[in-house]
Amino acid sequence: MNEVRIRELLIDGEGLQVEFKTCRNALNRDVYESVCAFLNRCGGDLLLGVSDDGQVTGVDVGAIEQIKKDFVSALNSPQKINPTSYLSIEEFTIDGKAILHVYVPESSQVHRCNGKIIDRNEDGDFNITDNTQLVAALYQRKQTTYSENRVFPYVKLSDLRTDLIARARKLAVIQRPGHPWQEMSDLEMLKSAQLYLRDFQSDKEGFTLAAVLLLAKDDVLLSVLPHHRTDAILRRDDLDRYDDRDDIRTNLIESYDRLMAFVAKHLPDSFYLEGDQRISIRDHIFREVAANMLIHREYLNAFPAKLVIEAERVMAENSNRPHGHGLIVPDRFSPFPKNPVIARFFKEIGRADELGSGVRKLFKYCHAYAGHNPELVEGDIFRFVLSLAEKAPVEIAEQATEQATEQATEQAEKLLRYCSEPKSREEMQAFLDLKHREHFRAEILKPLLEKGLLKLTMPDKPTSPKQKYYAPPRKIQS
Repeated sequence: MNEVRIRELLIDGEGLQVEFKTCRNALNRDVYESVCAFLNRCGGDLLLGVSDDGQVTGVDVGAIEQIKKDFVSALNSPQKINPTSYLSIEEFTIDGKAILHVYVPESSQVHRCNGKIIDRNEDGDFNITDNTQLVAALYQRKQTTYSENRVFPYVKLSDLRTDLIARARKLAVIQRPGHPWQEMSDLEMLKSAQLYLRDFQSDKEGFTLAAVLLLAKDDVLLSVLPHHRTDAILRRDDLDRYDDRDDIRTNLIESYDRLMAFVAKHLPDSFYLEGDQRISIRDHIFREVAANMLIHREYLNAFPAKLVIEAERVMAENSNRPHGHGLIVPDRFSPFPKNPVIARFFKEIGRADELGSGVRKLFKYCHAYAGHNPELVEGDIFRFVLSLAEKAPVEIAEQATEQATEQATEQAEKLLRYCSEPKSREEMQAFLDLKHREHFRAEILKPLLEKGLLKLTMPDKPTSPKQKYYAPPRKIQS
């Protein structure tokens, strides 16, 4: 979203997919009802700090951070919005006044706000909780539109892999200490993740296609979805066939791991300095590519997803339920979740970020990696294409080396000042906020010892657990 698009929304006015809310110092309670209605209907744009007639009234700048925190906290609370949703707020300045924008995607689930089912029409938001016919129609539309919600009543908990459930629970707790899944039984956790639903057409309930794709044993998965496959192909020398291949026919969690392992095996990588952190650009790019292939695929389509690495390009494609056609441009891109339940599960376990952030990251990191932007093409088949400039890895390596050298020099100077009094290895590592012990030893500690800039307090016992290090006074060069 950009300022031009915001102004277009203000001119067009409120409608089925646009809502204005005055918001000066705090969020009105009906904001969450509008969010719920957008989730249940067909998504939309919510503008805070705008009156019903489209006049920009503004948000108090001093209250913006608290408003953002309150909004995110409420959407992560099942007491407010259930199932919870992950949305972000963007800040814009229009005619000298601050307003906040929230893009709310259509959800594959039926959501409640404060226990009420809120739907939307041209006249606004309305409570349909006690209208059985409208509620049933809403559930049916969600389950018909989103194949991930298809219920398989004969799939049992025993058909799912308990080790994968335990792994997902552990990853979720790592991402968010105190995560609710930590105290839930396996079935409670899967119901919480919306992987166990009731089908309002057949009145049957059970595990969904999303549950099968994420957590089922391989034989169960391939029985439910025989055409399920993700192909990872290396085609550099043998252009008619392939030089290496991984035919992946397993759950989405391990499919992600195997795609990332294939990329790591066949694409060069160099570390890049972002702020004061060294990151792998390759991993940042293909984390998004792999997640997109698995999260946003239309799984009822037998077209196999492919990741193809060639000498001059990398290409990924998967079947798609498009919302628009043609090239995706970040400034004009409105994210739309193809499988929101699977996307939310991936986000919980740290395999994906908030909706829409992936496109921005791809354009940022692909340009750093290859020297130009990727092509993202929306259609019945979604395609990602990144041309590989011959010199890009060399340029990245040179940049990374230069940045890493500067960073190491700065860290060394800080450490030497810190070690005016003897310090242990653990104390030094904590001071520099470095988590990887071997990296600290090889890149920081060893070079300083070899240059005599650091000394051992126990030189005759270099491996002693009581060993400490200090920086002797340095001669000042005249």
